[in-house]
Amino acid sequence: MTLLDFLIPSAYAQSAGAAPQGGGLGMLLMPIILIAVMYFLMIRPQMKRQKEHRAMLDKLSKGDEVITNGGIAGTVTEIGENFVTVEIADNVRIRVQKGAIGNVLPKGTLKSA
Repeated sequence: MTLLDFLIPSAYAQSAGAAPQGGGLGMLLMPIILIAVMYFLMIRPQMKRQKEHRAMLDKLSKGDEVITNGGIAGTVTEIGENFVTVEIADNVRIRVQKGAIGNVLPKGTLKSA
């Protein structure tokens, strides 16, 4: 028996009025395997990234250098409940949602650029 025999059932001639064979456990096992594969390849890594992003936002503090999801780089000057004020140039400040912060850069990155 080969692997292909497990994936594609063989067709056999049946007498008239006989009950169909096959299916059963094989038909039930494939959706369970598919759901397990989707969980480990898609859902679990996404949940891990969300957890890391939430932890990064919780550690965010005044003076951190950040990049937003839109690509704007600046220094955090004020942190609120839902919004963060980012200074992108001298006396130029913008307010962005906390979730829009993409990355926290190492200190001194913006001064060297």
